[in-house]
Amino acid sequence: MKIFPAIICAAALLLTGCGGEDTESQATEDFPTRVKAIKVLQTDAPLNLSYSGQVVDRDEMQVQSKVTGSVVEKYVKGGQDVYEGQMLFKIDDRQYSSAVLQAEANLAKSKTALAKERVDLQRDEELWRSNAISEQTLANQRAAVESQLSEVEANEAMLQKAKDDLADTIVYAPMSGRLGIDDVPVGTLATAGSTPLATIGLVDPVFVQFAVSEQEYLRISRGEKQSNANGIPAPNFRISLTLADGSSYPYYGEFAEYDRTLGNETGTLTIRTTFRNPDSLLVPGMYARVEITGLKIPGALLVPERALQQLLGETMVIVAQSDNTSAIRKVTLGEKIGSYYVVKSGLKADDWVVVEGLTNLRDGMPLEVTQVTAKDMDFSFNPSAEVFDVESNSNK
Repeated sequence: MKIFPAIICAAALLLTGCGGEDTESQATEDFPTRVKAIKVLQTDAPLNLSYSGQVVDRDEMQVQSKVTGSVVEKYVKGGQDVYEGQMLFKIDDRQYSSAVLQAEANLAKSKTALAKERVDLQRDEELWRSNAISEQTLANQRAAVESQLSEVEANEAMLQKAKDDLADTIVYAPMSGRLGIDDVPVGTLATAGSTPLATIGLVDPVFVQFAVSEQEYLRISRGEKQSNANGIPAPNFRISLTLADGSSYPYYGEFAEYDRTLGNETGTLTIRTTFRNPDSLLVPGMYARVEITGLKIPGALLVPERALQQLLGETMVIVAQSDNTSAIRKVTLGEKIGSYYVVKSGLKADDWVVVEGLTNLRDGMPLEVTQVTAKDMDFSFNPSAEVFDVESNSNK
């Protein structure tokens, strides 16, 4: 009679007791898994933030004519750099020249009439003193002089306006900067105060704007305020740019503006930084990577990269508990620093995490733990010697 090995195994299990699970558990307890564990590192960690930013004009203005008329001459072309007060366009000035001549004639006529009224007033005053005319007649003549004087003043104002309109037929640059290529051609009918003739934007410096979360805003704001304390910037507090081709922009930036409210839908705050742009390399509309370095997270928790495991899109570590059993913990990570990752949640400062012997470990398994150090495992952690504390009011 042939006996199958499976039956023999089953019989053996029955002889050992009332269930295989107890036997397996006993065997596991007799042979705990050997692992190496390292204590979670708690220290001040450098905080480097990175954002997608966009270059925008620091100042931009639309050039408009103050008078209505056709553009008859252009002194510039699109894309040209201009200075404040430079002539840009000429508006047809024929009607405005005629208006000046008409206003001059009206003023001369009113001045002649005023001179006549004053002569008449002088004559009436002599007649009144000799009782040749009534006081009412004298008063009427004085009123006539005042009326004519008002007309002269009105005509003087009309002449000044006509001269101003004539002068405004030359359109000047309201600021220094670079013209857009959307400037209008000769022959365009410009309506006073409404027709855009060109756009001028300041190219040096420029803004680079990006959006940050509420938590990141608080860290950045604290770091900026402390870096400017007593007028002495933090030595490693930097705002830098990486351009679309991967090259580093040669100038550091400065914080310029913070929006006054968080976005209702995004929950983010828009920040503007300013960068020098002497070579006009940064063009409005272009995208760049904004890097903020020199901040720090005080008392951050860090674990070695070797302790991390990925399962179904989540990051796990195995903690060697005080009773020498394993416990699986889900963690949320921050940035990588040397051989370590910042842990945002999931661990405590006194936890020990397994870094060797992870294979086939499950929750609740007995462990034979060897405690090791970073030096034993050749783990490196070299935070900047001078980073800025964004959580407290101290600069180290």
